[in-house]
Amino acid sequence: MPCGLPPPRLLIVPGLHDSGPAHWQSWLQALHRGSIRVQQDDWHTPDLARWSARIADTLADHGPGPWTVVAHSFGCLALAHHLALRPSAAPVLGTLLVAPAEPDRFGLAHALPQRALPVPSTLLASETDPWMSADSARRWAQRWGSHWVNLGDVGHINAEAGFGPLPYARRWVLAVEQQRVRQARGRRPSADDRAAARGLQPPAWRWAV
Repeated sequence: MPCGLPPPRLLIVPGLHDSGPAHWQSWLQALHRGSIRVQQDDWHTPDLARWSARIADTLADHGPGPWTVVAHSFGCLALAHHLALRPSAAPVLGTLLVAPAEPDRFGLAHALPQRALPVPSTLLASETDPWMSADSARRWAQRWGSHWVNLGDVGHINAEAGFGPLPYARRWVLAVEQQRVRQARGRRPSADDRAAARGLQPPAWRWAV
């Protein structure tokens, strides 16, 4: 990366049952050399505290970062919990929360942050997600201070819904990296820079899947 900055590392946080080889998270991980995937001891039991602690352990085990973090489904809940509980554990430039699972399904709404997350975030939602309604996704995005993007009729945004590649996620990672370079160069932020700082795409990308 220019300007002598260490390149951000990508952390992948899967949901229940992990993300298989056909999942967009596996596709995204393969595109980014040096990216790391959180490995849970038990992929089939949604234990918020243990999943959150494993995120912290993974970050601690793999160096100081900085990091960009991309989570899916129950992994989004674990990531939000981690960020609220350990806001200074590792430098995180931004988080992409894709198709979060509904906390009320697990009786976890009370255990999740009720205020803005300490890092820029974008929440990617769907009109037809069986795991969280679009209205609930919007409410959690507002609560967490996340930019909310509704992709429409795209199910749970997973392999079963047809998401091998998810170009939006790739562009989001690149936008956050570009924002870091601009800041290092001391450039005054443009509208697109401010969007990237919030974890958004430039306008032409915003609605592209």
